[in-house]
Amino acid sequence: MSQYVVVLFKNKTRKKIVKKFSKGKNAMEFFDRMVKENSQIIFDRQFENGKESKYELALLEKNSERLIPTYLTDEFGRNIKVKLENPEFNIIKISPFKHSESIYDIDRKSKVTMEFFLSRYLPKVGVKVLSVLNNKVILQNDDEVRLFSLKSESDAERFVQSLSEYFFKEKRGDCIFVTDTSSPQRKYLFEFLQQKGIDKKILYRKFTTHPRP
Repeated sequence: MSQYVVVLFKNKTRKKIVKKFSKGKNAMEFFDRMVKENSQIIFDRQFENGKESKYELALLEKNSERLIPTYLTDEFGRNIKVKLENPEFNIIKISPFKHSESIYDIDRKSKVTMEFFLSRYLPKVGVKVLSVLNNKVILQNDDEVRLFSLKSESDAERFVQSLSEYFFKEKRGDCIFVTDTSSPQRKYLFEFLQQKGIDKKILYRKFTTHPRP
């Protein structure tokens, strides 16, 4: 009989059961391993269909005698008591959980993962430049220019910022991250990309999903 369950929650609602265990030790080790591996995700999904999405991974125990309630700290630093709809289970551990977000490669006309983006477009050879224009990320590597589309302007900025932090952590200095969104910088990028033959309709677009409220 499964006494322990690892569950993925989305916006405080159960999304799926990840795995069931009969022994607490195995369940705890599996949970801790998932949380550790998940912390390596560089760019996570925060919005779906224009709505904010927050994921959490929880370890539940059935018919527990545990009397101490479980609390989770929200984005404002407040301790929020965690409640379950099923009274047969108690939460032993809970942790924020990331879902890796993909980006749209306009040249390939397909979505690519962060892992693919790093290995294919950001090798440790030569100096690259990453810039932001609306919901687009522009990658310059010598004479090669590539364009990538994200869900929104804020996602594009967050993507570049996440990569900048990753490069700093890895002690890599082979990429320049340009987060300047001033009018002169935007004008320069518009003119530069149109000279490269990129359709201005693509450049002016700001969303590829529902605008956020």
